[in-house]
Amino acid sequence: MSMLQEFKSFAMKGNVVDLAVGIVIGAAFGKIVSSLVGDIIMPVVGSIVGGIDFSGLAVNIGDASVKYGKFIQSTVDFVIIAAAIFLVVKAINRMKREEAKPAAPAAPPAPPREQVLLEEIRDLLKSR
Repeated sequence: MSMLQEFKSFAMKGNVVDLAVGIVIGAAFGKIVSSLVGDIIMPVVGSIVGGIDFSGLAVNIGDASVKYGKFIQSTVDFVIIAAAIFLVVKAINRMKREEAKPAAPAAPPAPPREQVLLEEIRDLLKSR
């Protein structure tokens, strides 16, 4: 199979479209979480710990500036996104488990008529 044919069969699968939608939604979700952390959570945390602006925290080493405040914000972003993804995956797994649960065992089917007749004949022969 040529590389082009293999790519075509891969691209035509429904999973690729689902993956693309997931990536777009994930990118938008990441921007929302970044705004939540940078504009709401970190200013509140900063005011609680003494008016610190985390986005401005940096250490200058020579000509380089190590912006560890932005790293702290990115870490908080990651934790929030990871927790959200964990909760979504956990919910999906719970739904899959509920679907996979076997139904209550059904009552065994009635024996065929021939078997019932043979059992009656056997019982009659035993009783003689």
